[in-house]
Amino acid sequence: MNQPELKPKNFKRISIINWLLILPLFFLFAWPFFYIAQFLNISTNISYAGAFFFALPFTITILHGHVTMALGELHRHHYYSWLQKKPYSYGLLFHPLVKRTRFRLFLLSTSFIVLAIGYFIA
Repeated sequence: MNQPELKPKNFKRISIINWLLILPLFFLFAWPFFYIAQFLNISTNISYAGAFFFALPFTITILHGHVTMALGELHRHHYYSWLQKKPYSYGLLFHPLVKRTRFRLFLLSTSFIVLAIGYFIA
């Protein structure tokens, strides 16, 4: 690890920036689903659940892209390995499954299923 971008100090900086970006990005991506659900007269609880499942994959994708831009595609696995070694601090809520596109598409499709169920209940 002679390269400065692969130092633990840089990994901490990337992790802190990601943690600071989670809530603004989450709300940025959640509100469209919530307003569409409210327009369709879907219950508020179902709207919140669907908005959660809708915003999460987009937020994860942006954060994954931030890591890729900071380290490069060839070196981002070093960051994810570092996160796995720190599961109770910087790696909190991190799991290798999160960076998989298939998981994010599952979350997105779950949000549409929640929307459909809420629509038929209402």
